[in-house]
Amino acid sequence: MRMQRHRMAMTLQQLSAASGVSVGYLSQVERGNATPTLGTLSQIAAALEVDTDFFVRTPRTVDSLTRGVARPRFAVAGSSIEYEQIGAERAGHEMTSYVMNVPPGYESETVTHVGEEIIYILEGEISQMVGEREYLMTAGDSLHYLGTTPHCWANRTDRQARILWVGRMKYDKSGEIGQSEAAPAESSREMLPLRR
Repeated sequence: MRMQRHRMAMTLQQLSAASGVSVGYLSQVERGNATPTLGTLSQIAAALEVDTDFFVRTPRTVDSLTRGVARPRFAVAGSSIEYEQIGAERAGHEMTSYVMNVPPGYESETVTHVGEEIIYILEGEISQMVGEREYLMTAGDSLHYLGTTPHCWANRTDRQARILWVGRMKYDKSGEIGQSEAAPAESSREMLPLRR
């Protein structure tokens, strides 16, 4: 991880305060003992005032069209997840999308961020935690939630899962969450099986 090469004067404590990521976790990432998700990388990048691309160099597509056999694939250093880039990265775009190939036994860290996420299970089974709720999701299930609610997920099965992930993670320099971002949904229906 290249955190130490940018803004040399910023301490881990300052980076933690600016990004909302704990000092302990940042230290693990810096030493290569933890692998952050793209959501966490986005928080760190926003605090450092760089693009997420600073940490993960992905091929830029000319158009928004991607073909399954030629789709750009990448992994965050040290992670067992393989990402397939779906959308084009262009100035002005707010949404990002990937297909995530998640190996058996993988568990993410819990994160929060400004923005929102949509996940759609293509194959396998995922346990998605959003706040205090655990959603057991299988192929064909989808979930849309605000990033301001603490969330994490895991593949607790013995086979790979594939997830279509679409998200919007925008940060302003102050770290403020807009009223529309933080407001809870007016109605909440449980559409998926959940554990309490």
